[in-house]
Amino acid sequence: MPTEADVRAQLRQFILTDLIRDPSFPLRNDEQIITDGLIDSFALAQIGVFAEQAFGVYIPDPDLTVAKMDTLDLMVARIMRDVM
Repeated sequence: MPTEADVRAQLRQFILTDLIRDPSFPLRNDEQIITDGLIDSFALAQIGVFAEQAFGVYIPDPDLTVAKMDTLDLMVARIMRDVM
């Protein structure tokens, strides 16, 4: 079972490498990734697919919203809810 630190590190790497495409970007845990325009809301579907593949966690569409997944902290918390 992955720890919160594992989920945060892997998710951060995915966002920086595959979505933002700048691995050196200093992404804060509480940064508003979508609201601030770093990625668009369509990328939430990619994050959902990543969570399922990497952690075996299915995130239903009603949870893949800007309000619920705008920061790394929110994404990690949502994934950890089903990992535990």
